[in-house]
Amino acid sequence: MSAPNDPPRDARADADAATPDHPDLENTRVPLRIEDWLTVVAMALLALITFGNVIARYFTDQSFAWTEEFSIFLMIVLTLVASSAAVARHRHIRIEFFADAGSSRRRHLLALWGAMAMVLLFLLMAGLSVRMVWDHYIYEEVSPGLGLPQWWYSMWLPILSLAIALRALGRFNRLRRAGEQP
Repeated sequence: MSAPNDPPRDARADADAATPDHPDLENTRVPLRIEDWLTVVAMALLALITFGNVIARYFTDQSFAWTEEFSIFLMIVLTLVASSAAVARHRHIRIEFFADAGSSRRRHLLALWGAMAMVLLFLLMAGLSVRMVWDHYIYEEVSPGLGLPQWWYSMWLPILSLAIALRALGRFNRLRRAGEQP
């Protein structure tokens, strides 16, 4: 018996390498636990910082100036780390009307095309953000709240963009190998 939210039996029977339910595609060389733990740590820090700021405001009518700066940084890190895990797990945003329609071969080719498009997009993003980090470093820009070097915050954008590109490349290779099997 299937759960109410499970797809119809016919759709499950037609599962191929383009679907997230394919068991072989969850096996990655680099464990997904890395992203999972980074997500937990970023969320915990974000909650603690925000909670501390709320308590400080309540009791002292003053807020910590650095909390907004760190919160924005942690939200960006959280978004990119979770995006990396979503790409590896095939849980990224896509238009399912097109991605899940058609033959098994069409879905597989669309999944390959989507993975390669993500690789190219995030490599481009990493390359462009390296220039931004370099500008922050060269011009000695500082953050508005604490006066820390801005590149301390911005250096994570190219690093995490490269991580997403590598996860998408791994996804592409797993899809390609799954398509070669009979």
